[in-house]
Amino acid sequence: MPLDIKPIPVLSDNYAWLLTAMEGQRAVVDPGEAGPIMDEIGEGRLDMILLTHHHADHTAGTDALRERYGAKVYGPRQKREWLPRLDHDVEDGDSFSLGSAQIRVLSTPGHAVGHVSYIVPEVPALFCGDVLFSLGCGRLLEGTAQELFDSLHRYDSLPDQTLVCAGHEYTRSNLAFALHVDPDNAALKARAGEVERLLEAGRPTLPVTLGVERKTNPFLLAPDVVTFARLRREKDTF
Repeated sequence: MPLDIKPIPVLSDNYAWLLTAMEGQRAVVDPGEAGPIMDEIGEGRLDMILLTHHHADHTAGTDALRERYGAKVYGPRQKREWLPRLDHDVEDGDSFSLGSAQIRVLSTPGHAVGHVSYIVPEVPALFCGDVLFSLGCGRLLEGTAQELFDSLHRYDSLPDQTLVCAGHEYTRSNLAFALHVDPDNAALKARAGEVERLLEAGRPTLPVTLGVERKTNPFLLAPDVVTFARLRREKDTF
């Protein structure tokens, strides 16, 4: 595998994702705070900081990490003025490398203006910020149901073995809603057992494969945007 991928819990329920290339280069995705990441890296290197969107729980550690490690900051070009200072602004279709691993940029608005996802095809892995969660999806804070529905389906071309590296540990609460919506889904029941075993062992429920999400996530299973919008409204008050 061209990258080692590790979730780092930050704040109350966020994950920052630490990526280490075989060649030694290192990046972190969405550092909501700096301390836990510094604790993990110590005196090692940090070459890149990748931001999916501007919300503070995904960006607040950026400046402290940049100051300590000299990391270059990547983030969406759209509304870049809402982000920490960027060294490289990115937009849909851009790509760059961490060691020998290529990282591709996908525009995925709906939760936040300018939101992007990062894809590493060689793993494969998807760093989707607050667009897709295990068994859930982001709230419509700055966009429309159509935008978020379309963003989720921009992942359709990714293989089932793609690792979903989302921005929050929301799986248990999302599970309750998913079972409410789809109580007879055998794959969802199996995932429920796995989630409880992981959490009882103090382990993260992420990453999970996109193939599992395609069988269990009510928002990916929604056949059209009308159904998707209804589910999103129901989840907001569940």
